[in-house]
Amino acid sequence: MDNAIGLEIIEVVEQAAIASARWMGKGEKNTADHVAVEAMRQRMNQIHMRGRIVIGEGERDEAPMLYIGEEVGICTQENSATFCNPEELVEIDIAVDPCEGTNLVAYGQNGSMAVLAISEKGGLFAAPDFYMKKLAAPPVARGHVDLNKSATENLQIISDCMGRAVEELVVVVMDRPRHKELIKEIREAGARVRLISDGDVSAAISCAFSGTNIHALMGIGAAPEGVISAAAMRCLGGHFQGQLIYDPEVVKTGLIGESKESNIARLKDMGIENPDKVYNAEELANGRTVLFAACGITSGTLMEGVRFFGGGARTQSLVISSQSKTARFVDTIHMFEKPKNIQLR
Repeated sequence: MDNAIGLEIIEVVEQAAIASARWMGKGEKNTADHVAVEAMRQRMNQIHMRGRIVIGEGERDEAPMLYIGEEVGICTQENSATFCNPEELVEIDIAVDPCEGTNLVAYGQNGSMAVLAISEKGGLFAAPDFYMKKLAAPPVARGHVDLNKSATENLQIISDCMGRAVEELVVVVMDRPRHKELIKEIREAGARVRLISDGDVSAAISCAFSGTNIHALMGIGAAPEGVISAAAMRCLGGHFQGQLIYDPEVVKTGLIGESKESNIARLKDMGIENPDKVYNAEELANGRTVLFAACGITSGTLMEGVRFFGGGARTQSLVISSQSKTARFVDTIHMFEKPKNIQLR
């Protein structure tokens, strides 16, 4: 799977990022999302595969979406039998967020990107559109920190594993009222807090790279994005755990159903018998082969955003593979017309 479509999934996230970046700073988050969705769908439908969306986007805010269950790829076309050999057919599950951080794009803020994760059929956890309590940490702390421990305990563990003082650690937390006590605890433990308004996938992945000055992600964010983060962290060897949050009173957003009881029933219908289970990265992305790809829309910790020039654009992407055990940063120049100049730096 890696060799067959690895390069093409880079182009999928690049096209989504370019389309969305044209709406950067215009205050139109749904439009920025919509054009990213359409660009991602169009490019995926040019890949020689039979793909199925297992994690879509947009259900929480009624934005445009690549819907769960949607089939994509050349081999999903009605006449595919004439050019797709069933014995050689690549069937994959896909988790997407064509515009992760729509508000960041709309208001010209850092950290938005187009992301997706893929694995063979059945290789990604089909997370419901709920929330998820998350813990991400560097590879050296993998298996030592635990979501069931307090933030104070986990910070001390990370400190011991990294050989640096708690006061030197930076923890990313989404700036939400539900995190008031968490933020207080982190600060009282001595660590520093970096608050973000949106987009915790980048924050989770940054924990796996030294030099980002991000040492942990804590708190509650969207469950689908948790699976995408887990796919990347599995490939990188970083620590990631997630626990579904199904009680509306915990997140206080009104976006995950009317009641705790109805949400538990929905989880059981999906085959999730233990709603309080803590999942690790290998359970959320359990496929034999896992690929993750992201392209910066606006500049962030890991990647530059889309930079337009006369007749073209420049993008920076990240592709991580469990098969080849690589993390590739890809710098691409896109020539829409005859460019007047191509700037190297």
